Amino acid sequence: MLKESLQSLFVRDLLKLKSEIEQYKNENNLWLVEKEISNSTGNLCLHLIGNLNTFIGSELGKTGYVRDRPLEFSQKNVPRTELIQKIEETIEVVKQAIGSLNASDLDKDYPLVKVVEGGSSIAFMLIHLLGHLTYHLGQINYHRRLLDV
Repeated sequence: MLKESLQSLFVRDLLKLKSEIEQYKNENNLWLVEKEISNSTGNLCLHLIGNLNTFIGSELGKTGYVRDRPLEFSQKNVPRTELIQKIEETIEVVKQAIGSLNASDLDKDYPLVKVVEGGSSIAFMLIHLLGHLTYHLGQINYHRRLLDV
């Protein structure tokens, strides 16, 4: 039950990320930063894709993904269509990786030691990653409503 719930929530929120990217009236505004807003929507999207492909895809799904975290924040002007394609690919990676787990796997230690404080199980890490996704999704929604005018 927990596995299916987590899988469903990740897919739901990644589809919401896709929707946020699609809702920008001006594609250039995906990369806009202003005043105290230091991360653009485009960079937050790349960051979420890198994060999930690393901690779910590579570590749990054994995809071989290699992360370039600095590039997630330095790369600019990736076309909207490419961001959407990367989100769709990430949805499939997350679905497959979580889908390959069985209920007892969730209680096992996450493959990397002490990624975050508070717990060490795969279930704990997945819940943490879901919180990270929703945190940045809220920032993206606010960015769009504030700066895509």
